[in-house]
Amino acid sequence: MDKHLITIAQNGSHELDIKKSRFIANAFRIQTEEEAQKFIQEIKTQHHKANHHCFAYLLGNDDHIQRASDDGEPSGTAGVPILEVLQKNNVHNTLVVVTRYFGGIKLGAGGLIRAYSNSTSQVLTEIGLVELVSQIKLSLTIEYAQHDSLVHWLDANHFKVSDSQYGEKVTVQVPVAEPKITEFETTLTNLFSGNIAFQKLGTQFNEVP
Repeated sequence: MDKHLITIAQNGSHELDIKKSRFIANAFRIQTEEEAQKFIQEIKTQHHKANHHCFAYLLGNDDHIQRASDDGEPSGTAGVPILEVLQKNNVHNTLVVVTRYFGGIKLGAGGLIRAYSNSTSQVLTEIGLVELVSQIKLSLTIEYAQHDSLVHWLDANHFKVSDSQYGEKVTVQVPVAEPKITEFETTLTNLFSGNIAFQKLGTQFNEVP
């Protein structure tokens, strides 16, 4: 089975007005906690007059790091609701900061939980999610005479050549989803009567909308 990871398609923001309070959700892709802190700091600087900057983030392909902050809102009304929306959407390596400008009308605990949840859901919907599929990078080595046929076959079957090297023979690199490797190698071995060599170069995650 492919290893599937979901993350946000890009960084982005979304604003919600609830009873005169402004809730501005900013979502970021992150790879490290340092990066998360840097983005949180940037938002605090950008919106230095805001009352709260509540956030949550998940890090690691297995979400081994999870953080949430209410930043002065009543305990459990902001950070955790943001985190729960990220978990429900299976989003990885993502930070959401929701900045609140208080409008003078208190929302109560239930109202705050809904506001922070909705802000997070809506920013995810607005910027969209992508799937990261685990693929093996394969190197294919073939005679020059057969290079055009190989490229044509790859193209027709929607495989993308990521790199080509020209030495005594031609070597092309192609990412292939893990479960399809055996079938891929068998088909090409038959197609080129065994005159093709394969080498696995490692795993990478590629985006699929």
